[in-house]
Amino acid sequence: MVIPQVSVTMGSQSDYSIMENCLKMLDKFDIPYEIKVLSAHRMPDFTLKYAKSLRERGIKVVIAGAGGAAHLAGAIAANTTLPVIAVPLNSSPLQGVDALYSTVQMPAGVPVACMAIGAAGAKNAAILAIQILSLSSPKIENKIKRYKDELAKGKSQIKGGILYA
Repeated sequence: MVIPQVSVTMGSQSDYSIMENCLKMLDKFDIPYEIKVLSAHRMPDFTLKYAKSLRERGIKVVIAGAGGAAHLAGAIAANTTLPVIAVPLNSSPLQGVDALYSTVQMPAGVPVACMAIGAAGAKNAAILAIQILSLSSPKIENKIKRYKDELAKGKSQIKGGILYA
């Protein structure tokens, strides 16, 4: 059984189409992950319990995609010592600006790394998680170095908003 290293959470099933960009990058690097739909507002007790169980289950990094008030990443970060990466999603009339502001206004002592709004942010969240994991894995470090080298050489192509290397 493969133990997931990354927890990819999202506030709603409808967020999957954007967060899929994150999952594709994790797949590209063979990083095992789990996917959970959670809500800091609609299921606060379950979200709390989930956040407190992450480390003991072997998770090393959390990626949380949410729109609107976007409290998911903060709620998780408040209840774990693991790095949490937020992806503000453009699922509201404010096109993700509300989610961005909610995320970047975390109080001192409860850090959340914040990516760009939408698909690019979802992809970059995966890349940042991979870079964090590479700190303790030479195999992952070699893969991310090759990926970055390919980017620098311009061998990548963008199709449908997804960067292929």
